[in-house]
Amino acid sequence: MVSHRQKRVWKYIEEGSLLKLKSYLKKHRDIDVNYSQGRRQRSPLHLACCLGDDGAVRLLLQHGASVVLKDRKGDTALHIAANRALKHGKTAYDDLVVPLQKSCPEAMFVPNRAGVSPDDLLNWIKHSEPKASTSHGSAKKDPEREWMEKMFDECEDEFFESFGVYDADDFLPVDDDEEDFGDWADRIRREYFDKKHAEAQRLAASYSGSKRRKTKEERADEEKCHKEHLKRLQREHEEYLSRASRKEEETRQGKKRRYEERCAATFQGSSSTADTKLSYSDIPWPAPRGTVQEMVDVMIHGVDKKDTVAFRKVIRKQQTLWHPDKFAQRCEARLEEKDRQRILDTVTALSQELNRLTQSLRT
Repeated sequence: MVSHRQKRVWKYIEEGSLLKLKSYLKKHRDIDVNYSQGRRQRSPLHLACCLGDDGAVRLLLQHGASVVLKDRKGDTALHIAANRALKHGKTAYDDLVVPLQKSCPEAMFVPNRAGVSPDDLLNWIKHSEPKASTSHGSAKKDPEREWMEKMFDECEDEFFESFGVYDADDFLPVDDDEEDFGDWADRIRREYFDKKHAEAQRLAASYSGSKRRKTKEERADEEKCHKEHLKRLQREHEEYLSRASRKEEETRQGKKRRYEERCAATFQGSSSTADTKLSYSDIPWPAPRGTVQEMVDVMIHGVDKKDTVAFRKVIRKQQTLWHPDKFAQRCEARLEEKDRQRILDTVTALSQELNRLTQSLRT
């Protein structure tokens, strides 16, 4: 279920209100921007790419937006960005494709349901450039070449009909299948006043003639209805708490999944990313804006602490990953000079917290 805050994020992107979006995400740092909504099941990052809003794209990436999240057709945000680059040229490529590719290089080769990857789409640019240069550079037109170019244009048009239709009106309003806490509270308040109004009318009718005492059966019926109403309210409140608990668990699982994906992309990436400089925000911190304790909580989420063997194994793996010396061997040469000391200090603090947790297991 999409929360009220997530709807606000969607609204700001749709309106192009970049400053409002930046301020709102800064104020509500716990918002999970990796959600889907509408008939096409697209994420905010899909929407930003569809609208060509490179500022929103970069802002969402800074707040942990996943590039490999797919919509109903299996398209990632990079598919949409590649299609805009095909339609609008180098500007769209630099504004959309470059930051997405830098954030998640492996997303270039993720296929959609039709088996087409963003890399396949971008290869069309290479085929279309020679055609444009020859058409303007040659004075004489070869009939055979003209026929081939016409066939190529028809194939390209057919391709865009299948894979290039990404209009803003595809993003339909959210389907409110479930009521949130605000809706539930409003409904309970309306039912309460309706009940009070009905009781007032019933009392007015009963006293329109002469006053009479309620019979034992009437009092029993009213008491029974009141108890049933209280039970229903209690049951609905418990259901709301259960939904909130499930949502919180999904959010925690999402944070851990994104942390593991970023670790794999940064520490086990291909040779093409080995020379890429790493700033503080490029390091796959478990909780980029959280404390060291919150980072450790993300690392160990989902592990049963009563299972000492499994718990020690998880802690040992994280100690190896964030040991200052081993981290320096892997990444020190790639660190941005302006962020080097801050990164190393955070790694040291994280390693010390993991060591303290290990010591607590021994006592």
